[in-house]
Amino acid sequence: MSFLQSADAAAALPEIVLAVFAMVLLMLGVFRKHGAADTVTSLSVLALLVAGVLVMTVGDRATLEAAFSGAFLMDSFARVMKMLAIFSSAVAIVLSWQYMRRERLASFEYPVLILLATLGMMMMISANDLISLYMGVELQSLALYVVAALNRDSARSSEAGLKYFVLGSLSSGMLLYGASLIYGFTGTTAFPLIKNVIMSSGASLGLIFGLVFVAAGLAFKVSAVPFHMWTPDVYEGAPTPVTAFFAAGPKLAAMALFTRVMITPFAAITPQWQQIIVFVAIASMVLGAFAAIGQTNIKRLLAYSSIGHMGYALVGLAAGSEEGVRGVVIYMLIYLMTTLGVFACVLAMRRDGKYVENIADLAGLGRTNKGLAFVFAMLMFSLAGIPVLAGFFGKLFVFLAAIKAGLITLAVIGVIASVVSAFYYLRIVKIIYFDEPQAAFDTMDAEVKLVAYASGAFALLFALFASPLTQLSSVAAQSLFH
Repeated sequence: MSFLQSADAAAALPEIVLAVFAMVLLMLGVFRKHGAADTVTSLSVLALLVAGVLVMTVGDRATLEAAFSGAFLMDSFARVMKMLAIFSSAVAIVLSWQYMRRERLASFEYPVLILLATLGMMMMISANDLISLYMGVELQSLALYVVAALNRDSARSSEAGLKYFVLGSLSSGMLLYGASLIYGFTGTTAFPLIKNVIMSSGASLGLIFGLVFVAAGLAFKVSAVPFHMWTPDVYEGAPTPVTAFFAAGPKLAAMALFTRVMITPFAAITPQWQQIIVFVAIASMVLGAFAAIGQTNIKRLLAYSSIGHMGYALVGLAAGSEEGVRGVVIYMLIYLMTTLGVFACVLAMRRDGKYVENIADLAGLGRTNKGLAFVFAMLMFSLAGIPVLAGFFGKLFVFLAAIKAGLITLAVIGVIASVVSAFYYLRIVKIIYFDEPQAAFDTMDAEVKLVAYASGAFALLFALFASPLTQLSSVAAQSLFH
C-alpha cells in the first residue's frame, strides 16, 4: 500500500496540503517578485479554507487509529482545535490586507509564514509523542520570530522579534531538556507508553523534574507567569495584525498542546502536576488583573489581559477532569473570537491614514462612531466576564470545573482577579462614552468592520447558541479520556 493511500496520509492530509500550498506560494512569490503579495495573500486564505474542509472531512479510519506509529493523533479534540487555529490564521491574514499596504509592509513572505506557523500549530495540536511535539513547537516558533520583526524599519518591531527569539530559544531549550529527562526515565517518547510506564512503576523524581521543565516550556508558549516577560513588548512592537495573530492562534495551539501533554501521559500523577498548574494559573490571573491597570497603550493592555485569560484557561486544566478540559476548549473558543474582534477594533483606530494605539485616543468614540463604540464596549464587557455575554460563560465553565475538582480556593482567587480586571475594561468603556470626543476615526475597511461586528455579535448572542458549542467541547474533551 502506497503512502498516499495509508491511514498516515489520511490523518495528516490537511497538514500535507498546507505544506504543499506554502511551498508553491513561496516559489510563486520568488519568481513573480513585485506584485505577488496580493495573489499570494488571496491564495493563502484559500489554502486555509481547503485545510479547514479537510480537517472536518478526513475519514474515520484516520480518527480510529493513531498515525505515524502513534506520534500523530487525529481525534475529536484535535479536529475542534485545528478548526479554531485555521480560522484564526485566516482572519489574521484578512485583517492584515489593508494594514500592510498602508504601512508599506506588503510582501508575499508574510502570508507564507502565517501558513507555516499554522502548519506548526496543527502539528502541535495532534502531537502524541515528545518528538512530534517538539517539531510542531519549533515550526510554529521559527515562523513567528520572523513575523514579529516584519517591520524592519521600526526599532520597536526589531526589538520585539529579537526578544521573542532569545526568550523563545530559552524556552525551547527547557522544553527539550525536560523531554530528554522524561525519555531517560521512561525509555520512550510516545505519550501512551509514558502513561503505561507511570501506571506500572510510578513516577520517579527525575520524571517529575522532566515534567516541570516541559511545563515551563509550554507555559512560555501560552505566556503564563512567570514566563510572560516577552508578551507586552512583542505585542506592542509587532505590527497590529501580527499581534492579533499572536494573541489568537498560537495561544490556542499551545493551550491545546499543554492540555494534551498533562492529561494524556501524566494522568496517573495528576496531584503532582496539579500543584504547578494551580500556581501558574493564580500568578497569571493576578498579574493580568493588576499589571494592566496602569497601561496607556491599548496593545500593552491587551497583552496583560491575555496573560490573565491564559490563567483562567489554566484553571480548567488544573481541574484535571473531563469537565475541566471542556472548560478549556470553550474558554479558548470564546477568547479567540473576542480577541480577534478587539484587534479589529484596534485596527479601526486610524486618523489621517495613521494608526493610533493610545487608549486616550478612544475618547468620545460613542459620539463619533456609535457602531464601533458599541461593538468595542460589548467586547470589553465580554472580556471582563459580565453576565449574559460570552466571556461570562467561559469563566463559569472553568470555575465550576475547579470547584467540582475541590480547587475552591483557586476558583475564588479567579473570581476576585476577574473583578479587579473589570476595572480596566470598564475604564475603556468610560473613555469611549464619557470623555470629550476627539476627531473622528477614518472610515473602517470593509474586512475589519466585518470581523469587528461579527465578533461583537458572537459576544452578545452567545447564550442563544451556547448549547451546540458546549456539546462540541464535551465531545472534544471526551476524546482525551477514552
